Formats: sequence, C-alpha cells, structure tokens
Amino acid sequence: MKVVLVPSSVSERSEDQHQFLTSFLINNSLAVDAGSLGFYGTAQEQAQIKHVLISHTHIDHVGSLPIFVENSYETQRDCVTVHGSEEVLDCLQKDIFNDRVWPDFVRLSTPSAPFFKLAKLEGGKTVELEGLRITPVPVNHVVPTLGFIIEDKDATVAIISDTGPTDAIWEYANKTPNLKAVFLEATFPESLARLAEISTHLTPTLFAREVQKLKKPTAIIAVHIKARFRTEVVRELNALGLPQLQIGQFGKIYNF
Repeated sequence: MKVVLVPSSVSERSEDQHQFLTSFLINNSLAVDAGSLGFYGTAQEQAQIKHVLISHTHIDHVGSLPIFVENSYETQRDCVTVHGSEEVLDCLQKDIFNDRVWPDFVRLSTPSAPFFKLAKLEGGKTVELEGLRITPVPVNHVVPTLGFIIEDKDATVAIISDTGPTDAIWEYANKTPNLKAVFLEATFPESLARLAEISTHLTPTLFAREVQKLKKPTAIIAVHIKARFRTEVVRELNALGLPQLQIGQFGKIYNF
C-alpha cells in the first residue's frame, strides 16, 4: 500500500513543510479528504483518483474538493465517487455544491457524463474500493467525523482523522491484522490544552495517551499539526520518547 500526505504549502519542502490542509492519497486512485487534493499534481493525475473518502465537513478537509471534481471531470460515465456520512453528504450538497459557493454538480450531472457521484458511508460497515477494504469508524470531534481502517492483502493503516480522546477506532485497529501504521493528529501544543479540549483535538500529552490504547507495535505518524505551532508541537512530541513515533512528511511516499 502506498500512502502520500498531499502537500498544502508551496513555500517549503520536506520535513519543514507546514500542513494547512489535509488530504491522503492511497495507491494513486483513492483519497482520504480533499483539503489540498485539487491542487496536487496535474489534472490528468487527479483524474486517476476514482474515490474520495471525506472524514468530516471542516474546510481544511473539503476545501479543494470542488476544484478536484472539476479537474477530474472527463465527460464520461466513469466519474469519481465521493463517499461520506449522511451529515457529510448533506453538507456538500447544501453548503458547497449549491450554485452559490460552487455550481451544483449533482444537478448538472447527466447519466452519460456525471460530474461525480455521492455514496453514503456508515460507521462500522466495510466497503471495498480499488482493491482496498475500508472500514469507517466514528471518532470524537465537534462535528460528526469518521476515521478509517484501510486494508489490502499485505498491510493495514489507520487514518484516525480529527479527534479528541476516542476508543472505538483503537479497538478496530487492535483486532485488524498486519497493522503497519497509524496516522494520528497532534493539533495543538500543551500551552493550548484548553483550546484542544473545547475543539476536541489532541495535544502531545493526549496523543501519547491515545497511543497507549494500541496493543501492537506499529509506526505512529503525527499529522494535522497546526502550522503556527508546529515547532512547539514537534518538540513536545519528540520529548515523549515514543519509540515508533514519526513526524509526518508531505509528498513522501510511505510504502507499507
């Protein structure tokens, strides 16, 4: 399985790059979230992506979705499918593809040339897409949010998404074979612990407590670090002494 953290900054490179928006690209054909997806690569490369899983409706996770849908449109029946919970799909149609923020691509689609399709995800119900088994699991955030357990025949990765302290997805991760990596948020430094609490995000201390719920050794990749506080958060994460910890790098190909 090949996973790329899609870059969202154009002024920096490699491990120094900041994350303003969130997207993961898996095997070049499936994405998790679309914060920066519509700005990545060429339009032809974006057209290779056939499925997008949306974890929740915050703008850093859906901001470039309209651009991506437009870029990937190929005037044929085989179009991209956007997957999300009932709340996510309702928001996309009412608040983004509404002829005000962006054209209503659902209404404008035709049977022979749809712009994109919508598909509902349900927590705990596994779907199979692009040779992958994907289990969406509700996590603990201020809006309804899904994390994802993603499996192929050789490896499993967990993309936890935005969350405060949570439990169910760790239970899924612990019983899933071949777990190779967990992508876990570490949004705010300890100095902003109160903000993390009211926005249901993690600080490094809470990050460490979540990692303790994992019962098998695996890579723990820290993501979703607020750009303004990146240096502070990375310093606090490294001070934890977690043996499997990595700081997520943008544009790097993670092979599992």
